[in-house]
Amino acid sequence: MVRFPNCKINIGLQIKDKRSDGFHNLETIFYPIPLRDALEIIPSSENKTSITTTGYNVNGKSEDNICYKAFQLLKADFPDLPFCKMQLHKSIPLGAGLGGGSADGSFTLMMLRDLFELPISDIDLTKYAALLGSDCPFFILNKPAFATGRGEKLSAVDLELSAYKILIVNPGIHINTAAAFKSLSLSNANHIDLQKFISEPIETWKGKIVNDFEEGIFKLHPEIAQIKNILIENGALYAAMSGTGSTVYGIFPQPKDIDPSFPASHFCKWL
Repeated sequence: MVRFPNCKINIGLQIKDKRSDGFHNLETIFYPIPLRDALEIIPSSENKTSITTTGYNVNGKSEDNICYKAFQLLKADFPDLPFCKMQLHKSIPLGAGLGGGSADGSFTLMMLRDLFELPISDIDLTKYAALLGSDCPFFILNKPAFATGRGEKLSAVDLELSAYKILIVNPGIHINTAAAFKSLSLSNANHIDLQKFISEPIETWKGKIVNDFEEGIFKLHPEIAQIKNILIENGALYAAMSGTGSTVYGIFPQPKDIDPSFPASHFCKWL
């Protein structure tokens, strides 16, 4: 079985407060975009499950890969689940605020369920996904959603951007999530009713729908702030950093020839 895990952008990311469990309560809009990895899962004749990766380099042991963890999660509750060989091709930049790893883990859960006809509902699958990561449940739904809690509490939103073109720009900077939270300052947070405001025209989003991580990350990495400025200067109706960075996206009425404004080392993709 082969499927193609897509990623997401965050439209707005408001950090409300820190919880007693060490996580933070947040509000954001998850919007799926057609930038994809490729994942193949087949039964294995060996008495073990293995994973190999190509494309972007995935550091760490196979046992630390989120796809392997997803298999182990289901294996614990379904001991008869056959061992598998997994091949993951990474096309989504890593540490980029796009949720590529989370998508891979969630798609692994869905593929294992479908391939081996496991009796798991979509609702229960989201519960497994939440054990893998805060934004993993979104990729089970995989539709525009308003997220709260740690990002695992989802409600559908009526948001359609197919009439626009989105430019994704990633400078190849890996942002550590812990470092991003350390740079976070909530003292000047000016939060809005994100779920309500998302229905307003895109032209009104600028300056209203904000990512609370931008201020701290931009100070650490001014080149990320520069990407956002270039997008706005070239006519983006709205531009923002996704998640904890380092990807920045711009929403345009139509594609423009601005890719050459970025170094060749930058990942640039129109969607």
